[in-house]
Amino acid sequence: MGRAADVDVRGLTRSFKVPVREAGLRAAARALVRREYTDVPAVRDVAFAVEPGEIVGFLGPNGAGKTTTLKMLTGLLHPTSGEARVLGHVPWRREPDLLSRITLVMGNRNQLQWDLPVVDSFEIHRAIYRLPAAEYRRTRDALVELLDIGDLLTKPVRNLSLGERMKAEVAGALLHLPRVLFLDEPTIGLDVTMQKRIRAFLAEYNARNGATVLLTSHYMADVEALCSRVVLLSAGRLLFDGGLRALATRLRSDQTLTVTFADDAPPPDAAALAAHGEVVAIDGARVVLRVERSRTSQVAAAILAGGVVTDVTIEDPPIEDVIEQAFAGGAEVPA
Repeated sequence: MGRAADVDVRGLTRSFKVPVREAGLRAAARALVRREYTDVPAVRDVAFAVEPGEIVGFLGPNGAGKTTTLKMLTGLLHPTSGEARVLGHVPWRREPDLLSRITLVMGNRNQLQWDLPVVDSFEIHRAIYRLPAAEYRRTRDALVELLDIGDLLTKPVRNLSLGERMKAEVAGALLHLPRVLFLDEPTIGLDVTMQKRIRAFLAEYNARNGATVLLTSHYMADVEALCSRVVLLSAGRLLFDGGLRALATRLRSDQTLTVTFADDAPPPDAAALAAHGEVVAIDGARVVLRVERSRTSQVAAAILAGGVVTDVTIEDPPIEDVIEQAFAGGAEVPA
């Protein structure tokens, strides 16, 4: 029998009580005596599971409930209702056996000690997790080298740029070699080169340690590089749970066909090409068509048979467009 899911969420719901009052002095005075509240739902009946070793993209627009869900899965918040298990534990019980095997990185929150040098924050982390000195140094040095933060170790965290701080945050969060990683915008503020290095590191960490990763990011390059599966939230509700390719297939019936004709071929005939699909662009000998997915192979074969073609590529719609369409719809993506 295989291992149980590392993350198992069933009917998870969280609402917040928010004070409300009408405008004006009379309403303000009345609120001093009798304050009224309304329930604002942040997460509504969400259910999904993440298997051991999976890297799953956890996506949604701002206010979708992603961070609230991650806080419940790491024990920082109690749910209003529903159940969750992380490595077999109820996360809001905050049991040491669970806390020693998970980590949470929040790109918009500082978790290192603000006034201490980075290396001292790392030492505090070592003491909290009771890491053996030799093991700690080995892991720390490997992370420092990979993330190229050697020159940051003696600087107070408050003196670091956002990008520098994020590199230090990622290193600090992994010093205890957690088995489950909850990553909330881990590449925020990083330049393109460092984003790639972080992604490569996360992929290597996953492969080497069999770690499970739940990743939120507004950078679709992170998602495409690391995640074969995504969970989409909107207004606290689950919209989709499945593969990226399956999402594109269900929401978009078109593909992009890019054809490059030989230099000595006649100029592309826009009218003739329009019979195959929508002509998106003609740039010299290069033509971009939008074609129904069911006809892509047929159209490509017809174009190849009708002229001197040097290259043909077929691509799904950009994942950014597909996910934007899913959020714009606001309803569960059909199976």
